[in-house]
Amino acid sequence: MKVILTADVKGQGKKDQLVEVSDGYARNYLFPRKLAKPADNQAVTELKNKQASAQHKIDVDRAAAKEAAAKLETVKVVFHVGASTDGRLYGSITSKDVAEKLAADHGITVDKRKITLNEAIKAYGSYDLDVKLYNDVAGKIHVVVAEK
Repeated sequence: MKVILTADVKGQGKKDQLVEVSDGYARNYLFPRKLAKPADNQAVTELKNKQASAQHKIDVDRAAAKEAAAKLETVKVVFHVGASTDGRLYGSITSKDVAEKLAADHGITVDKRKITLNEAIKAYGSYDLDVKLYNDVAGKIHVVVAEK
C-alpha cells in the first residue's frame, strides 16, 4: 500500500515522503498514530503542489541572494575612526559594526552572522570580507578603515 508520511518514521522515511508499506503495517500502526495517510489521487496531488511550492521558494530566495551579492560587489563601506600614534584603532570594528553601517549607509540588510570576519579589524586599511548569503551564493563587502 502506498502512503504519505506525515511525520518521520524510523526505517520508512521522512515527513512528506511517498512510501510503499504493507497493508497491515499501515492500518494497524501508521494510520492510528497519525504517522501517515493513504496516498490517494488528491493526497498525491497536494504533495506534488507542496513540493513545487517549496522548490519555488528556494528558487526565489536564491535569486534574491544572487541579486544582493551583485549589489554588495559595488558597495564600499567606509569607517572613519580615531587611532593611537602607532596606528592601532581605539576599539575595533566587528561584523556587527559592518552590518549596521551597511544598513545605515546603503540600505542593504545583512545578518552579522553571515559576514565572515576571522578577527576584529584593529588597524587602518582596506579589507575584503566574505558574506554567505545562501547555501551556494556568496558575496564580498569592501571595507575601508580611514582616519577621522
